[in-house]
Amino acid sequence: MTDIEKKVDEWLKRNETTFQKKVENSSRIEIKPLYTPEDLTDFKYLEDSGIPGSYPYLRGVYPTMYRGRIWTMRQYSGYQTAAKTNERYKYLLERGQTGLSVAFDLPTQMGYDSTHPLAKGEVGRTGVPISSLKDMEDLFKGIPLDKVSTSMTINSPTAIILAMYIALGDKQGVPREKLRGTVQNDILKEYLARNTYIFPPEPSMRLVADVIEYCSKNLPNFNTISISGYHIREAGATAVQELAFTLANAIAYVKTVLKRNLDFDSFARRLSFFFCTHNDFFEEIAKFRAARRMWAKIAREQFGAKNPKSMMLRFHTQTIGSTLTAQQPDNNTVRVAIQTLAAVLGGAQSLHSSSRDEALCLPTEESVTLSLRTQQIIAHETGVVNTIDPLGGSYYLETLTSKLEEEAFKIIEEIEEMGGAIKAIENGFIQKKIQYNSYLLQKSIEEGKTVVVGVNKYVEEDEELCYQVLQGDPTVEKEQIVMHENVLKNRNIDEVQAHLEKIRKVAENPNENIMPVLIEAVKHYVTTGEICKVLREVFGEYKPKVSI
Repeated sequence: MTDIEKKVDEWLKRNETTFQKKVENSSRIEIKPLYTPEDLTDFKYLEDSGIPGSYPYLRGVYPTMYRGRIWTMRQYSGYQTAAKTNERYKYLLERGQTGLSVAFDLPTQMGYDSTHPLAKGEVGRTGVPISSLKDMEDLFKGIPLDKVSTSMTINSPTAIILAMYIALGDKQGVPREKLRGTVQNDILKEYLARNTYIFPPEPSMRLVADVIEYCSKNLPNFNTISISGYHIREAGATAVQELAFTLANAIAYVKTVLKRNLDFDSFARRLSFFFCTHNDFFEEIAKFRAARRMWAKIAREQFGAKNPKSMMLRFHTQTIGSTLTAQQPDNNTVRVAIQTLAAVLGGAQSLHSSSRDEALCLPTEESVTLSLRTQQIIAHETGVVNTIDPLGGSYYLETLTSKLEEEAFKIIEEIEEMGGAIKAIENGFIQKKIQYNSYLLQKSIEEGKTVVVGVNKYVEEDEELCYQVLQGDPTVEKEQIVMHENVLKNRNIDEVQAHLEKIRKVAENPNENIMPVLIEAVKHYVTTGEICKVLREVFGEYKPKVSI
């Protein structure tokens, strides 16, 4: 026993009554009351940590990190109509936002136009409706696409929405190599967590690969996918599960694209990731650091990456909506600030801070401004950007980082033994893991073991909600429908039918990339719904087979 171990042992015995209670984090990893150099006896700095911008990228993917450039500040926005959302974008850009993030309404996410019967009551409710290139034109009116980076949270209809963005860039005269941004394009997490899927897994993965392949050759500065752990965590996963399931999905995507005889380094540098920032401050920081090291190992050891950029895990993060409470909503401001700080200390490249009123409604202008100011205060007033990975070397943080990585790799290995992420989704393995943990978390909250301030502790019995709630205009849906009907009337229907037939033929040929015909079609105002109708006829629709 070393001198440190003896001293710690004596200290523990003197305080044994205090430390009898077992403490665990969200991943049910036991947290010791004290960490010392003895917890890092196997830690090799250059091998396990390294220098920022160098393998294994634990301390950051770029050499200078925030000393060179502050992270991109995005606020996820979209509601009512493209024109109204355009106003919100300009409002945020004027107040210092540095990137746009598009929220689409449910009909768009499910491949329906605003005029479809199934869209009734949902048009513009949770995001912006994009039924045709006209909507995309209105959305970015007065916003040059070569001056902004745009993130688009869209999955099943990704290829269509990206085609519209490219077509708009062409109309603006922006060279395609100057288009910057990200499409989520992560269909696997839809099957296991979010459920806005349309087509079965095989054709859906074909569309994902079409986007990755096309962009790798034509949009060199566009992130072709944002492999998302955020929604997995929202659905109830632990931090370890978020890491494991996200990276398992990433492996599945890479294997799909490699079947096209593309070299890993030709597309890997434009793969991006999307994680949540939850409440456990140190666990979240450790999670982000572990994710970078894990992906670097996977890219080099499993896929033979040679280009350093192919090994870099670049990620966007968002403070997690499931921690926001309708009770005492001002408390959410504090939660979001702490979660935002964790994301920054974890080395995020892009960040959205949620608004305090999002448990009640879409955020007001006052609320989104406060969220943006939260990021700006952390960036410019706290000093946390002055040195890279400032918590690196902490006995606790380094131990926790390695433990999260170890546990996550165990789950990935289990998934790979099943045949990969798609098989694990089809047999319900991942869904069951998420749902069981969600049950345990909710049970812990209801029993008071997990404290949620204002909900199960420090409750204000006589609380009255005095809050400005953003009210949607009920006439907006009718206006959107009328506008879309006018678009339909002013098209050459023969051209539309010809383009739809071309899309059908390409969809029937899995060896042909669908992006070029989509771009030409949307330029003639062929709609999201019309294209998805053809793809539904060719690919079919996904119906879950597993009873969970």
